Amino acid sequence: MNKINYQKELDKIIQQLEREDITPSLLLHSCCAPCSSYVLEYLSQYFSVTVFYYNPNISKKEEYEKRKAEQIRLIGEMKTNNKVSFLDCDYNPAEFFDCAKGYEACAEGGERCFRCYRLRLEKTAQTAKNQNFDYFCTTLSISPLKNAQKINEIGFDVESEQGVKWLPSDFKKREGYKRSIELSRQFDLYRQNYCGCVYSKPSQEITQEK
Repeated sequence: MNKINYQKELDKIIQQLEREDITPSLLLHSCCAPCSSYVLEYLSQYFSVTVFYYNPNISKKEEYEKRKAEQIRLIGEMKTNNKVSFLDCDYNPAEFFDCAKGYEACAEGGERCFRCYRLRLEKTAQTAKNQNFDYFCTTLSISPLKNAQKINEIGFDVESEQGVKWLPSDFKKREGYKRSIELSRQFDLYRQNYCGCVYSKPSQEITQEK
């Protein structure tokens, strides 16, 4: 099965928006400030972006609050073409543990992660629909460790279920990840060394010890 280039799919949408001279609203799920940095720089040229901070996978609450504070700080300090807003969610780790139940031992990047992607995208889409956003999306595809094909597959599934448009993306393309590193340094952002969940942290620590 051939992989789809989701950056090119995004290009097509942006080209159409430019022809129509419109700026749609976008609810952008963000996992953290570093991952959102390039994505905000890029998408705010074409969309009215609201960052949606829904990450019940993050453990512990102190880590969650630290990452959230960095996200808010970045939005306040970064100059963007269109204004970027912030929409917070309550911290409810039980939602993540429910979705991960039975998949705790899965390897990083496997089915447990896919279920976590879906959990967060479903919440983003539901909120986007309820608040009349034109599109929903996530920053997750910027990471070289995240499966962009699976993220977009889930995104389109959720689009069909919720009736709000998914914005396809693969933000690591065109050196997007490299740019996020540069912006993280520029804004002196806190960069965590694991995705956030309690199951990923031990594997990261083992890798660092090798």
